[in-house]
Amino acid sequence: MFDGDALDVLRQLPNDSVDAVITDPPYNSGGASSTSRTNQTARKKYVSSDAQHDLPDFTGDQRDQRGYLAWMTLILGQCLRVTRTGGPLLVFCDFRQLPVTSDALQAAGWVWRGVVPWHKPIARPQLGGFRRSCEYALWATNGPVDAARNPVSLPGLYTASQPRGSHRVHITQKPLELMRELVKVCVPEGTVLDPFAGSGSTGVAALAEGRSFQGVELSPAYRRVAESRLSQAALGTIV
Repeated sequence: MFDGDALDVLRQLPNDSVDAVITDPPYNSGGASSTSRTNQTARKKYVSSDAQHDLPDFTGDQRDQRGYLAWMTLILGQCLRVTRTGGPLLVFCDFRQLPVTSDALQAAGWVWRGVVPWHKPIARPQLGGFRRSCEYALWATNGPVDAARNPVSLPGLYTASQPRGSHRVHITQKPLELMRELVKVCVPEGTVLDPFAGSGSTGVAALAEGRSFQGVELSPAYRRVAESRLSQAALGTIV
């Protein structure tokens, strides 16, 4: 695990040093208006008022659309530089940020390959309309798909519920069963990079599936959580 700002750390990593990038950046989304998206904390935007946990907040989630586009383009440009030719990118977003995230990854030089929906069986109801039951992982590659090195044929849709109770250790934590499936897009025994490691779910999944992991996290509280989970995963305990 690296300690610090994602862009600062990425600039220090060598070219062609990882095999895949799988990441869940701050969405800079939520809220019903531009003001609420940029003025509310991450916890206020993404955590229900009746939530039964008091998990730490995180910063970096108050950018407007232009700021988010510029920032993500810089981040994903550095991710491209450190990824070997043919390596995949998976970057999470919600429905609001899907268009601008796709713009950012293409502006950064990635070849956009598709969208992998993540269906959440437990989602907030939406009166007068449709339940927001999906988030999305945008799939891209650094140049051509390298199917010879990793001849997997993965589903294009996944269903998994967010962790609950004592298994929930981050506000926007992704399900481990989902992440274990997604890391299979990385070549066997390859290295997965997550510049927004959060509580370390990508890394835990990578280690569980026989890959190596490099992660970056700005929040000291969540970095400690990630390091603890990764240490347990390295010993064969999946948390």
